[in-house]
Amino acid sequence: MSTESKKRDIALVVDDSPETLRLLTDALDGAGMTVMVALDGAAAMRIVDQITPDIVLLDAVMPGIDGFETCRRLKRDAGLANVPVIFMTGLAETEHIVRGLDAGGVDYVTKPIVIEEMLARIRVHLGNARLTQSARAALDVSGRFLFAVNRQGHILWATPQAQKLLSDHHGTQAGDEIGLPASLLQWLEQAKGKSGQKSQAASLPENPQLRFYYMGELAPNEFLLRLSKEAGASPPPEFTSELGLTTREGEVLAWLSKGKTNRDIAQILGLSPRTVDKHLEQIYAKLGVENRTAAAAIAANATRRNS
Repeated sequence: MSTESKKRDIALVVDDSPETLRLLTDALDGAGMTVMVALDGAAAMRIVDQITPDIVLLDAVMPGIDGFETCRRLKRDAGLANVPVIFMTGLAETEHIVRGLDAGGVDYVTKPIVIEEMLARIRVHLGNARLTQSARAALDVSGRFLFAVNRQGHILWATPQAQKLLSDHHGTQAGDEIGLPASLLQWLEQAKGKSGQKSQAASLPENPQLRFYYMGELAPNEFLLRLSKEAGASPPPEFTSELGLTTREGEVLAWLSKGKTNRDIAQILGLSPRTVDKHLEQIYAKLGVENRTAAAAIAANATRRNS
């Protein structure tokens, strides 16, 4: 494949210095990259709303929104979480370098910029980003829909299909910022406190088919979650007409017949475990049985008779 037919990497250069912009634009264009420029953080955020760059070269010290805050805002967007950010600045003190890395940068280059060194660093970070993206795409293909969040519930990264499930649920575009609701943040805190024990899955009352599983801690402020979309368990009509159950009781019985525990049913239907227990008491009384196994058997027979 010729160089001309290859996809050109897109670099976003954010700097308020015309000299730096001119130097980097010429060098990156000469290296076969498409270059976009922004004079400040606000302009950079407007650009990434329209197009996702492959790499960002970001001046740390700028008027208005500085580079550190710009990077933090970029990294809060799950669609940009994997895009490497290289800081550029004349500040060479350790505290500034640490601040840049804490904000989400992958590298720190001091000015005046040495073009050959910058291009070498860009090649390394683009290669690493592609490997990461390929690995996450492979996880998608294998059915492992994964994403990571920080303590505040902001999504740090997501495999492509996990990103799609989350965006579909929230009714957002792929580049919009998505976070966990308060109910899932509480569940996440409980799951983290189980010290390696298997935690119960969680779901949302408005979308019980979308299930969240806690997989573990990747870093001090990065927690891995898995998504799955389970088939619904709407109660068959015979559960209400033939067995005399209410709609909610039918839903509880439908999930019970699929082998779900009381705690699972509570999370799926957005109920408290105590409420599920009360529904089960009513179900047992109406069916004339004493336990869940007998209730599941009656549900299975009713379904077979009407199938």
